[in-house]
Amino acid sequence: MSIIPSSVLRLLDRLRASYTVEQARSRMSHRAELVPQRALRSSRVTDAASIASLWRQLHAAGVATEAAEPVLADTQTLTDAAAYCANIEAMIGTLKLPLGVIGPLVINGLNANGAYYLPLATTEAALVASYARGAAVATKSGGVTTALLNEGVLRSPGFKFAGLIDAGLFVEWVTRNVDDLQAAAEATTRHGKLISLEPMIDNDIVFLLCRYTTGDAAGQNMVTIATDALCRRIEETCPIKPLHWFIEANFSGDKKASYLGLLTGRGRKVSASVIIPGPLVEKHLHVSVDRMMAYGEMANLGALLSGQLGAQGHYANGLAAFYIATGQDAACVSESAVGFTRMERRGADLFISVTLPNILVGSVGGGTGLPSQSAALSLLGLKGTGHGAALAEVAAALCLCGEISIMGAIAAGHFASAHDKLARRR
Repeated sequence: MSIIPSSVLRLLDRLRASYTVEQARSRMSHRAELVPQRALRSSRVTDAASIASLWRQLHAAGVATEAAEPVLADTQTLTDAAAYCANIEAMIGTLKLPLGVIGPLVINGLNANGAYYLPLATTEAALVASYARGAAVATKSGGVTTALLNEGVLRSPGFKFAGLIDAGLFVEWVTRNVDDLQAAAEATTRHGKLISLEPMIDNDIVFLLCRYTTGDAAGQNMVTIATDALCRRIEETCPIKPLHWFIEANFSGDKKASYLGLLTGRGRKVSASVIIPGPLVEKHLHVSVDRMMAYGEMANLGALLSGQLGAQGHYANGLAAFYIATGQDAACVSESAVGFTRMERRGADLFISVTLPNILVGSVGGGTGLPSQSAALSLLGLKGTGHGAALAEVAAALCLCGEISIMGAIAAGHFASAHDKLARRR
């Protein structure tokens, strides 16, 4: 009996059936004829002329069909081209995604308070329908309670020293000069505030965990620029010179799911909850409270055994659709979609809550000013200054709606049939 895994054997059989050794070597060797003589040339300015120039180059290279250009570089895109200048390089057009809407979702929050219609951009059938069902159940139950619990975007520069003694002396110097470093960082921004500076030593390397509030912006670029100024101030004035330093030493959890983000948060930490009356659970989710609790118990065990960071059903689905629709940095879903979903029986009713420590959203900055994304934020009623915290609470409430619906579907045995009906047989 072979002790080689069957998956390895199947892969080798497929490869042998497709290629001889000589053919495989030929396919994987350097091919000078494929090396382009000239890379694409693009203007630093985004306008209709720069878009047209890139399309001419793509046509000349033989990679663009005549049908592609008018779809991606349509008249409206060319008219609005300058609006994208601060958001992209080498722009050749815009990509159209289906945009759905759910609501009204009633939110009873410290910052988000009222009935909201949420835009969701996705190509996944059944997603909008699922979140809409959760929103309807939550609203019929009196609405979602939300609260912003904490905020602070992290950046973690790292410094390498000759030894542990120098690393310790550096930390001592930082603690005695924190006011000057804070001033250097905050001089780069009108809205960002350095609220904590925490050294972490690993022998001859020191990480400085810099946490900022960022106003109504998500603040990724803001904190990077501020921390760069802080580090250069250290470089200029600190008598203990590092051998080298880096603006981000991969300790902050930027665009990665991490234990640090789970415990301390990175962005805005929000909790949302609802108590669903038992009769509404049975009427709209087609399942009993006991069955929901039984599923929740098993799902939490699955999360524990598989090593999830947190325990939840599918935060990423709603967050990705919401982030794309409202001009957020979609890559931040990797850390935003970390948290805990909790269910409890409250008498005859069902309590469900979500807590997400890393929601990175903004109502200003980034892609929020682009034409479609700005319109989506206007639909939501949270465009512009003063709405960053409310937007984070809405994002958490959205995740709660998704948890209600998907857990109800799985507990009721409807999960597969719903996707078959909406995704395959519509």
